[in-house]
Amino acid sequence: MAELSVTLYSSSFCGACTSTRATLDDLRPLLGDRVEWHEINVADAPDVAESAGILATPTVVITAADGTERMRASGVPSSAQVLSAIARALP
Repeated sequence: MAELSVTLYSSSFCGACTSTRATLDDLRPLLGDRVEWHEINVADAPDVAESAGILATPTVVITAADGTERMRASGVPSSAQVLSAIARALP
């Protein structure tokens, strides 16, 4: 079981979402099975986005294995910012 989950909340016509997706895709191989990766398109799952309190896209949410939210950020993060957030969130 993964220690963390990283979820990208995106929308179809969001250029910043494309950049964020690329950043996260570049990091996947570095973190192996310690992290699960998810993407939720807010147009396809508005109820999920609303229940998660998503107000803007892109938004990246990191949660622990028990579902506790460890970090949330809107906008396009750098690879260093994502890695730093993941490192702080790991148990």
